[in-house]
Amino acid sequence: MAIWLADRPLVLASNSQARRRMLEAASIPLVVRPAAIDERAVEASEKPNSARLAAAVLAREKARIVSLAAPGELVLGADQTLAQRAPTGERRFSKPNSRDEARDQLRALSGTAHELTSACAVALDGKVLTALTDTARLSMRILQDDFIERYLDAAGAKVHASVGGYQIEGLGVHLFDKIEGDYFTILGLPLLPLLAYLRRSRLVAE
Repeated sequence: MAIWLADRPLVLASNSQARRRMLEAASIPLVVRPAAIDERAVEASEKPNSARLAAAVLAREKARIVSLAAPGELVLGADQTLAQRAPTGERRFSKPNSRDEARDQLRALSGTAHELTSACAVALDGKVLTALTDTARLSMRILQDDFIERYLDAAGAKVHASVGGYQIEGLGVHLFDKIEGDYFTILGLPLLPLLAYLRRSRLVAE
């Protein structure tokens, strides 16, 4: 008997391989249709006042936009933000576009704690049905410049795939000495709250 009870696959409005693997491992059938939105323009319009709120706003907009082009299909949008707290406020990081940017991010995060917020939203026909967020706190050990270069060499193009330049499920684990929070949230999806919602909605078997 199937775990997924809906008559259509879930539409994943994300290119993230980590999110896809998490959902597929949970026996959720997927169709991938990434959302084509200008994230910076959405943020400029909505003006979220924190990284946590920004993740929620972007997840909702991705789900809503893709659901408008997929009548009758349930769409999952998701986003993740990284923020470093300081006395002067919150510093946010984006995916590094180059090795130099990845190096700068790792140097800035070295020896400090930061927060990863993962958000998701489920939409149907342009209406957002639910929005979920969760935050994990990660403490990066002090990184010497020589190690950073070794890490960048070993990680290669993968440093461009994730905010902060790391994937905790891979080489990124070498960067940390303490992690507090849900593993799935760190990978990019508040999976357990999402599954709870899908069960309540009778889309996943109880």
